[in-house]
Parts: sequence; C-alpha cells; structure tokens
Amino acid sequence: MAQDISQETNVATGVAGRYASALFDLARERAKTDEVMAGLDAFDRLLAESADLRRMAASPALSAAEQGRAVAVVLQRAGVFGLAADFVKLVARKRRLAAVGGMIAAYRRLDDRAKGVVRAEVTAASPLSDSHVAALKAALAGAGGGKSVDLAVKVDPAIVGGLVVKLGSRMVDGSIRTRLNALRARMKEVG
Repeated sequence: MAQDISQETNVATGVAGRYASALFDLARERAKTDEVMAGLDAFDRLLAESADLRRMAASPALSAAEQGRAVAVVLQRAGVFGLAADFVKLVARKRRLAAVGGMIAAYRRLDDRAKGVVRAEVTAASPLSDSHVAALKAALAGAGGGKSVDLAVKVDPAIVGGLVVKLGSRMVDGSIRTRLNALRARMKEVG
C-alpha cells in the first residue's frame, strides 16, 4: 500500500494532484473509482463543450457561493451525483474551480495507473482498419510494459502518410510530412 501511495504521488503533483489524490483515495476506499471517473468525465465534457461554463469556472467576479450554486445546477442537469458531484462542489467552494480540469486529468492518470492502463493517441493520414488498430494496440502494449492500451485514433490527411504515435509522455513521428520536411531542411543545408 505504501508503494502504491508513493507511485500515485509521483503521478499527481501540485494543487490539482493533491485534490485528485485525495479524491482517488476516498473513491478507492468506497469502491467507487469507476463511478467517480464517469462523473468527472461527464463534467469534463461539459467544460469542453460550454464556453459559458468555462468562463464561470474561471471568473474571479463570482463568489464561491455563486459558483457553487451554478455548479450544483449544472451537475444535477447533467446527471452527475455522488462523490464526483460532491467533489466538484467542494472545489467550487474552495475557489479552485478554474483548476478542475487539471484535477480531473490527474484523477484519470491515477485511475489508469491503478488499472494498468496506458493511453495512446495515433494520428494517421486515413482511417485505420480494425486489424491495424488491433495490431497497434498489441505493439503499444508491448512498448508500454505489457499494460492495457486505451487507443484514440485521429485522422489528419496533412501528415500525408505514416503515423504519429503518442504513448504516455513519448511521441514517435513517423509521418511522411515530417520526413519530407527533414529532407527539405537537409537539402537547404547542402545547397
């Protein structure tokens, strides 16, 4: 257990990390880590979709009570209840709502680490087939230490071909666009 806590501390640092660690420990004690993650994900989506909600969260003009009331209404309408809702309301009361996105990201990292999941993002020039996605997951699981891989695939025709892979904090850019740019830079040096 002590080793788990020290590993989690490395994952979650700063104010956002401290809040996330406290929430994760409480959620784990109550066996509600998945439920809390679902609620936090729902609130995070709301933040991403609503410029008004982001402005309200960052507004120093609103009192903690005003932010708390507004957040309570948003959470209720979004169907976010329980520990996740209580956490967001607490964050509002503590005047830390502007940092809630970082807290959610830190909680997600703690949850992923506890489950042995590593997140990866792949950018391809065209959509990948299911067999290519499966092969990528298997290869990335090996590179990620045999952990389960949650893979998000994006399509960006501007990379021309190849792949750009982000696994945790590592990135490998095997796109044709990058190779062409490197070749172009080398040719300028020669000429």
